[in-house]
Amino acid sequence: MIVFDFSSLSAISHVRNAASVISVITQQLSWSRSEGIKPRANNLGTLSQEPSATKRTLTAQAITNNSKCGSGQSRDKNIWPFACDSIWNVPIGSSANYVNAYIGSKGIGVDTEWYITTKNSDPAVSTYMPPTFGPGRCSGTLSQQQAQWHPEASQPINIPYNLIIQDATTTYTPNGSSAFLKPDGRTLVSFTTTTRCQQGGPLYSNWFGQQDIYGDGIEGGHGGSGMSSIGGSIRPGELINDIPIRHALKIDIWGKWLYYNPSSPTPGHRWPAPLADTNAPNQYQGSNPALVMGSLLAIPPNVTAQSLGLTSKAGQKIFQAMQNYGAYIVDDSGWDYNYLCVEQSAEVEYSTVTGHDLYSDAALQADFTKIIANVKVVNNNGANSIGGGGSPRQPLPPPIGN
Repeated sequence: MIVFDFSSLSAISHVRNAASVISVITQQLSWSRSEGIKPRANNLGTLSQEPSATKRTLTAQAITNNSKCGSGQSRDKNIWPFACDSIWNVPIGSSANYVNAYIGSKGIGVDTEWYITTKNSDPAVSTYMPPTFGPGRCSGTLSQQQAQWHPEASQPINIPYNLIIQDATTTYTPNGSSAFLKPDGRTLVSFTTTTRCQQGGPLYSNWFGQQDIYGDGIEGGHGGSGMSSIGGSIRPGELINDIPIRHALKIDIWGKWLYYNPSSPTPGHRWPAPLADTNAPNQYQGSNPALVMGSLLAIPPNVTAQSLGLTSKAGQKIFQAMQNYGAYIVDDSGWDYNYLCVEQSAEVEYSTVTGHDLYSDAALQADFTKIIANVKVVNNNGANSIGGGGSPRQPLPPPIGN
């Protein structure tokens, strides 16, 4: 979960404490690919390096089928990842069945995510589970619990020497969802509660499995849903350039609006989310069966940015993306607020270019309040009808070129 303290303009993310993190890991042992915990952060930029080719060891999805791609200039996997028919890349379809969402929260904050590319020359460091969700994450040598069932969870990971991801404080407890692209250029290692307090030091985080950057991109380090750490993230340039966002987004909403049915075969969640929060029976208090973890939200085609009176460039771009591709619910915000999932370097870029942070942009706040009041759930979104099926509102993406 994420909470926002306006008095200090700092994000507070109450995902869960270390004990309940362990509980989630233990609960999810039956997963075929074993993902599962939670995310958010804020600090230093990532270091991008085109990786060298090495032997590939994967635990997740198959290679992209380019026959399902559109035309156009090939895309960069580091900016626009995953298969052409990934949930993040398939537009809303003409057969989408829109039903009311009933999300009562207003405004928008930022759930910061980390994407780090690595190379063989980066130091290989150990990863330990944080002893706490609050301040003091970078201490101890608590082994990754999932290593009992997945030995790769205990393997050292290459990390740029100077990468720092700040510790939690009394007013800032980030989710810390992250994905590290291994030097093979293909394997993503996902974590949550990601923290690194010292250059060259170990990584403190909860291991959430490995995925294929050319694969379906569904699973990763969002603990409330088990969904991807980087799929659906706002990436550099996307809120400030003049090019439309061509992928689905991710948002966190308050658990008060989420529905929980203990009799459901997937209580508190739906495809594509592999899970719901551990405490979902108590956290989720909504009455709308369509609104659960993994629900796809979208703006109906009869609504326009003009009819809503949107004024900010970022708000208009978010509106367009949510109408053409939608936004998946991936976490509980923890209070009466909404959070947009933004990759850390894009968050820094927005502040640098505009002179203010996303969460303090008054025009964007006003626009998002109008957007969230008009979203619907695409109730027939499914594995065989991504985006509701029918003719897509936008062309499918071109193949990955690297």
